[in-house]
Amino acid sequence: MNKEEYISRIGIRGYLSANLETLKLLQRHHLLNVPFENMDIHWKRPIILNTAMFYEKIVGMRRGGFCYELNGLFNELLREIGFKTRIVSARVANGNGGFGPEYDHAAIIVSIGETEHLADVGFGAFTTEPLQFVLNEEQRDDAGIFIIRQFDDGYYEIAKKNGQDWKSEYIFRPLSRDLSEFTQMCDFQQYSPESHFTKGKVCSLLTASGRKTLTNKSFIVTSDGEKEETPVLSDEEFDRILMREFNIARPQL
Repeated sequence: MNKEEYISRIGIRGYLSANLETLKLLQRHHLLNVPFENMDIHWKRPIILNTAMFYEKIVGMRRGGFCYELNGLFNELLREIGFKTRIVSARVANGNGGFGPEYDHAAIIVSIGETEHLADVGFGAFTTEPLQFVLNEEQRDDAGIFIIRQFDDGYYEIAKKNGQDWKSEYIFRPLSRDLSEFTQMCDFQQYSPESHFTKGKVCSLLTASGRKTLTNKSFIVTSDGEKEETPVLSDEEFDRILMREFNIARPQL
């Protein structure tokens, strides 16, 4: 991996030290420049858990990816810079009070001195900067107010404030995992008809004033709290917006 090219890909230049300010800068810029997207699943291009292939796609081809790719490669960059990291497995909230299986999502815990931080560039509309791994403290982020709290059976829960309530995002155990351990779930996510990734296309990117998201049905731009939604009426229109807004082109057959 060429560290300088990767850093340039996310709009940063110059020497970086392994400290909290650098971690915040890296996560924010990664989210602003590398989209969360699942195009390869719908273009029938296999996603293999290999960081060299992630690098070629994200840096060489200036694409995005989903959690295993984005956090898998981001973890390598952090280590190259000098951070002490470990990949952790997370189980994503399903909205009905339950959670997905183990290895449903991959995130990163970064150790800096005596503190630990949860970094995540692969969960779509999530935190803009890392969360400190402390319990029961509300943490303010550009994306909202978050909290990490004890769940059960060794799990911790990340929740986002939703009015007076809290909306669960995912639970995780802070155990170090190897990227290869996510293989079975990565295959499920890209091949199973039960996976929400196979049910529809999505490409989403943080912007300076909000977020832009393209799906099969609509193109949504949120800016300074204002939301504008435009219907997507055909595959051809989807491809035009994908190229115009995200600079991603459907591969030629």
